[in-house]
Parts: sequence; structure tokens; C-alpha cells
Amino acid sequence: MTERIVIKPGREKSLLRRHPWIFSGAIERVEGEPESGATVDVVDTRGSFLARAAYSPVSQIRARVWSFDPEERIDESFLRRRIERAVDARRRLGLLVDDGACRIVFSESDGLPGLIVDRYAGHLVCQFLSAGAERWREAIVAALVDALRPRAIHERSEGAARRKEGFESKRGTIVSEDGADAVEYRTGRLRRRFVVGTGQKTGAYLDQQRNLEHVARHARGARVLDAFAYTGAFALTALLNGAEQATLIESSSEAIAQARSDADANGLAPRVSFVEGNVFEELRALRDRGERFDLVIVDPPKFVHSADQLHAGSRGYKDVNLLALQLVTEGGTLATFSCSGHVDAALFQKIVAGAAVDAGREAQIVERLTQPPDHPIALNFPEAEYLKGLILRVY
Repeated sequence: MTERIVIKPGREKSLLRRHPWIFSGAIERVEGEPESGATVDVVDTRGSFLARAAYSPVSQIRARVWSFDPEERIDESFLRRRIERAVDARRRLGLLVDDGACRIVFSESDGLPGLIVDRYAGHLVCQFLSAGAERWREAIVAALVDALRPRAIHERSEGAARRKEGFESKRGTIVSEDGADAVEYRTGRLRRRFVVGTGQKTGAYLDQQRNLEHVARHARGARVLDAFAYTGAFALTALLNGAEQATLIESSSEAIAQARSDADANGLAPRVSFVEGNVFEELRALRDRGERFDLVIVDPPKFVHSADQLHAGSRGYKDVNLLALQLVTEGGTLATFSCSGHVDAALFQKIVAGAAVDAGREAQIVERLTQPPDHPIALNFPEAEYLKGLILRVY
């Protein structure tokens, strides 16, 4: 008997719109005893086919859709086709340069739920974050090898998403030709490096690569403040594009060490100051000393992880933007970001506008920013849209 999920009456509407998540509350019953990651058919109460999905017995998202085509089998050939399609999309964008970096697979948006693959100059770093991705990991690795011929494939399967699927964290090297433990790559003109297994996510935040150049257009002759700097990509790119001096504020000593290394590698160290500490406290200290900067960049970590954190997280975004606005010179620039998916672009603008009122500053939106094309947003999966940014001229 085919293992199946039967959807409650009226709860199939999202599937008919091809949304790929099936929550536990939408399920009337499970027929058979599917294992974690097993492929199940999803049907309505009349038995009509809706989708084919990977089953997760412990997650609130009880199944993630692989395909809405009743004729499509979920097997190694299916995974290979999806990966080849994702790789081809990045190739058409001109992103598969030898020393560059980009996202190769962006989970549901590339039809591979729970799978993230980033490429750094021939090294791939994977995150297997769902039951389906975990079950098919060997086939996925084989398909990646054939499609990209990487020098190495590393794993960083960590974080809340994986825990919710019932899995422990995993990290290590899956495939390696040279045994190298460090990767050097380039973002625009900026040469960067990270040690495999360190850093956030897969090693760096590739979703801001395009935005680095957008912000850097406002850097010529500027004194720059980069808050929540992580490894300093915004500030260092600004320096490469004509900024005079940059101050980086970051709480992680590991990230500060990498920022120092990258500054040295790019010949920028003499023009960079590093501050390790709590960003809110350091911003207040700068304000109270009367410091001002021509370009202030605020790119904090996710403040809102779930809907019930929206109020507190919005308060955090308002507080940090208020401080940032107080530090911008007259006619200077603020580049501010949110990576919280629960904070949409309209709400983010409203929060920043409120911060400007409280700071007694006027501001104009010069540019709206979002995630780059290697982080696509499937039309049927708006949850993939998470990054938003504003470049403001401040008076």
C-alpha cells in the first residue's frame, strides 16, 4: 500500500496554490507508517492526488512537497534534474566564476526543500535541514559532484530548522581532493577567506554580495561605521571604493579576527579600526562622544525568529536604527537591513521611519535592496523572501 497523507476538508487550498509546506494541523490521517524522510503521496479526502512530499514525523511542518506532478517519481534522477536546473540558473547569471562565491541551491525556491548549497571558489558547503534532504543526502552529494566537479564538499547542517526535524547537528568534510581546511574566494574586488567549519551559516553571508557594491557607491571620501560588521565585508568594500576610514563594531572575537585578516589581505588595515563589544552599547558610546559618520551601515542578525517575537524584535530594530540615525552626518547615508522574514518590507520601512522621528532626523529613501538572484523567491513560496534593506540620505 502506498503511504499517504490525507488532508482535512478545506485545508488543501494552499496545496492547490502549490505552497510546498503541509502543517500537522492540516492532516486528517496518515496511512501506513512512513519513516522520517520517506516519500508520501498527499491526497484530499476523496483520494485525489495533490502532491508528493517528504514526511517528517516530528516537525510541525509534517511534510515538504517535492513535486505536484502525479507522474513524477522522487528518485535519484529527480534530484539530479533539480540540481542541474539550479546550477544552470546560476551559470546563466555568470556566477560560476573560478574564484567567486554564490548560492547554488536555495531550498524550496529551487524545488529541493531543506537543502542549502553554497559554492566558494570550487568548494561546496551543504546544509541538510529537512527530513527529505537528510534521507537523500548520498544521492544529493553524487549529483553535486557530477554537476560541479567541486574540489571539496563540506557539511554545516546546524541550527533550529534541523533540530525541529529531529536531527542533531552535523559538520565535517564529505568529499575532498586536496584536504584544504581554508577557502579563499572573492566578492567583487574584495578578497576573502574562511576556515572550513567556522563562521555563521555555511561560512559567510552570500545574500549581501550584490548589496555590498550598492552601499559602496555612497562611500567615496566617507568616514564609515559598520555596525554588526561580522567579518567586515561592507566596510572593507567601502574602503576599496574610496572611503577614507572605517570603524567596525562586532561582538564575535572570531569574526573580528577574520575581518582583520581580510583587511590585511586587501591592503586596508591602516584605514580600519576594530571594536569588539555589544553593538548597542558601543553605538550609544559613540553618540555620547559626539562622533559622526558619513556612511553608517546596520546589518544586524535576525531579531524576529517567530511571529510571537515580532513586537520585541521590532523594538530592537527601532532602537538600533534610532542610534544609527543619530550618528549620521548632515546629508550622510544610512544603509540599514533586516533579515527577519516575519518583518516585511512595509513594516521595516515603518519601523525605520519611526526611528527617524524619534531621532529628530529627516530621511529620503535612495534605494531599496533585497536578496540577490542566486537567492530566488518562488512565486508560490513567499517565505523565501526575507532580506530587505534601505539606503537613506539623512538630514
